[in-house]
Amino acid sequence: MVQDFYRNSISTAQILFFHKPDKDVILNFKLDANTKGVTPGMKDVKVVDAVPAIKIHENGDVTFRYYAPEAKKVEVAGCGGYFSDEKNEMTRGEDGWWSVTVSGIKPGFHNHKYWVDGNLMVNPDAPVGYGWFYPINVFDLPGEEDDFWMMKDVPHGDVRMELYKSSVTGRTKCAWVYCPPGYDQSDKRYPVLYIQHGVGENEMGWVWQGHLNTIADNMIAEGKASEMIIVMNCGYAFEEGKNYTFFPGDFDKELTEDCIPHIDAHYRTLTDRRNRAMAGLSLGSGQAFAIALKHRDLFANLGVFSGGFPIVRNEYDYTDYFNDPETFNAEFDVMLFTGGDDEGYNERTAPVVAEKQALGLNVKGYHHPGFHVWDVWRFSAREFLGLIFK
Repeated sequence: MVQDFYRNSISTAQILFFHKPDKDVILNFKLDANTKGVTPGMKDVKVVDAVPAIKIHENGDVTFRYYAPEAKKVEVAGCGGYFSDEKNEMTRGEDGWWSVTVSGIKPGFHNHKYWVDGNLMVNPDAPVGYGWFYPINVFDLPGEEDDFWMMKDVPHGDVRMELYKSSVTGRTKCAWVYCPPGYDQSDKRYPVLYIQHGVGENEMGWVWQGHLNTIADNMIAEGKASEMIIVMNCGYAFEEGKNYTFFPGDFDKELTEDCIPHIDAHYRTLTDRRNRAMAGLSLGSGQAFAIALKHRDLFANLGVFSGGFPIVRNEYDYTDYFNDPETFNAEFDVMLFTGGDDEGYNERTAPVVAEKQALGLNVKGYHHPGFHVWDVWRFSAREFLGLIFK
């Protein structure tokens, strides 16, 4: 599985990483008197074989490398979960590269950090993603079930950047829109999934870290998901001068009054509630739950990934609604609650799902090994895409 992952183009599909892990790009720069700047001499641009900055071994060990020839100390650590946040001290080689091999990291998606002489740094030679509010090094340690999000030889859809004006903030917002394979060659209309990122992320997360477009391509090709449009929004609707707690502004209004009408006007969508879904992870799951329950005239499908079963919040109380199976089952086709085994799903969410199922509500639950991380959300997305718009 490790070698299959390295051979797959998805291994370099990160927002700030542009070449294969076992290659390096050598640029010899020279001064340009005409531009008073620095330009590369094109004959001196070389792609050479290199030892990757992060190498996953067949036995599951991971070797980390960091180039810092003048440093006195370099360390690496995970962010908790399946890669411990305990720092691992690296050893300096004669070539200026520091390295350490770490055992016991479980398969999954791993944010991790480097310290050079006590200073938190990004490793420029390793894949870099965006999350937790800042660029951070990432890697996947693939498991046996992970091929569903890898690039395959199937028809591919595309992801477009769609701009619309927010009436909440007064600013122009960007939604990333996945269109299924053959969209431009067809006159069909498609159902739409609106899906949200988590806190400290933005609309790019579901593509770069979630690989949702690749998951959709593969599932559509295998007949496991319906053809659909997927809209990935930036969920921050901050107004100047206001302070916010959990929900970052009135994204409800922005989505329902600005984004959805814009998407329906510019794409061939099916606009009835049965053909519209809302989902999200973490913070985005809270937004998805609140919006879909408030606007049951717009949505008949809901996915809550790593968000518990938030029946009551300061902003609402749906206790009576979730005690009324007749009304609930008439209004929702799919409502799925997911989470990681190690983030409390089995202790907190699963009992509520079971309780509501016993009442006769058509709610579903799904869990996967893992913490509050992207591999759990990829599996959650696969589960949800396989249920909606059937």
